[in-house]
Amino acid sequence: MRAAVPTFAVALTRYRTLARSHRTVLDTETAAADIVTWAKVIDHTRCIGCHACTTACKSENEVPLSVTRTYVKYVDIGNFPRTRRAFQVTRCNQCDHAPCVTACPTNAMFRRPDGIVDFDKSICIGCKACIAACPYDAIFINPDDHSAEKCNFCAHRIDVGLEPACVVVCPTEAILVGDMNDPMSRVSRIIHHDAVMVRRPEKETRPKLFYKGAHQLTLDPLAARRPGGGLFLWSEQREGNGIVNSGHPDMRNSSAAALLSYDIAHCAPWDWRVSLYTWTKGLATGVYLMALGLALAGLLPWNSPWVQLLAPALGLLFLAITGVLLIADLEHPERFHMIFTRPQWRSWLVRGAFIITAYAAVLVLHIVLAIVGRAHVIPAVAVVLGMPLATLTAVYTAYLFAQAKARDLWQNPLGPAHLMVQALLVGTALMGALEVVRATVQSAPDGLRTNPVMGVLLASMAILSALHLLLLAGEHTLTHGTAHARLAAHEMTRGRFGRWFKAGLIFTAMGVLAPWLGPWTTLPVLVGVLAYEHAYVQAGQAVPLA
Repeated sequence: MRAAVPTFAVALTRYRTLARSHRTVLDTETAAADIVTWAKVIDHTRCIGCHACTTACKSENEVPLSVTRTYVKYVDIGNFPRTRRAFQVTRCNQCDHAPCVTACPTNAMFRRPDGIVDFDKSICIGCKACIAACPYDAIFINPDDHSAEKCNFCAHRIDVGLEPACVVVCPTEAILVGDMNDPMSRVSRIIHHDAVMVRRPEKETRPKLFYKGAHQLTLDPLAARRPGGGLFLWSEQREGNGIVNSGHPDMRNSSAAALLSYDIAHCAPWDWRVSLYTWTKGLATGVYLMALGLALAGLLPWNSPWVQLLAPALGLLFLAITGVLLIADLEHPERFHMIFTRPQWRSWLVRGAFIITAYAAVLVLHIVLAIVGRAHVIPAVAVVLGMPLATLTAVYTAYLFAQAKARDLWQNPLGPAHLMVQALLVGTALMGALEVVRATVQSAPDGLRTNPVMGVLLASMAILSALHLLLLAGEHTLTHGTAHARLAAHEMTRGRFGRWFKAGLIFTAMGVLAPWLGPWTTLPVLVGVLAYEHAYVQAGQAVPLA
């Protein structure tokens, strides 16, 4: 009996601990259930495609012409005489894991405790990272105030106990809002008891916009083909650079006969300035890394002009050009300082800005040390600080592009390695081009043949060009994992940006023959990498998402 007493006491203690834990779990679940989580259901068994939601949204939120927070997409399905028209109400999906919130550098896009993804125009810098990140093409730049905007569930109405404007005006009650955590709400009952779908579940954003009775040919942005002649039901498709038209160029993505009869074109968020920025940033890092690499290999003395001043000065120059391009691409360039004063650290735009700033500071320090005669300190500063920061500056853009979850072409695990190779390639080509200029100015072109540095640069350029082409071939000859990535690759290699891609391929291939063709191949290589970067950046944005 004496032995049983401690055993019973231990069991009783364990029971009490377990009971307390159980009560804690119940209290936590009850508290979670008390938190409102707003969701929306679009019942397409009721939708008649009247566009009342579009006009009510424009009126309620003063949305200007040429942009919309919500609109109705039309797809005609079947062949005459057996046809039908399907609708899809398109808008922000109010994601639990919203990519726009993660990508926004200033928290201008934010998720409220009640699940609504809202925005604050007063701190939006207009970087368009949220647009690139959204898999649903739900965000746009307001042409009047140049800030990012989208459907925010009419949060100003929700907060005073009113339903969103689109819900109020829908004549067939096809749009419903309610609390997902309330088992008695109509929205909760539909979500948990009826067959509902969401758009692009593979993006793992956990959207809270649910479609009941929607046709898959409307939910998939590539399932319906584009109309011939660019004609929609009541309008023409927009054309021009940077315009992304909806639908698929052919019918490879669906076995059904489906024609897109009405939709709204979208603009690619990042234009030529972003393409050029990737190139100038490669120059800013590649020339510095190449000069230091040659010095570490014993092919350049540490007191040579390249290591002492030329490489860091060129790096700083192209880094300044990179900064100008990035600021010029903002819709609110005067708010650029907010990246530093109110950073949102999950955004790779913020991380990249701090990396670039730190790299610029090291380049300035390098130059100052050379000017004041402290050259013996330069190797330590360059190796310990300069080379790691230059590497980070060269490759962080791959993570910035990967954060754009909407762009399947950019979800590339080889992206950092490829950007590193490109940076070293353009840095080597820049050094070689300047060696050619120096020899021309000194009227000694024959000296290039006996210049040992030039020989190393040409050999390095051949190796790096071959690596660039090998990575390029691996990325674009293998089958891509999604229809979006395949269409983007098609646009890059044979479509709208095919001439840029082919020019990049031909000019870069000349670098492989640099040891035989001579130093004059440096300029074609520089042009070739720029052409490829432009094709890659723009083609990644050329696929319709809505």
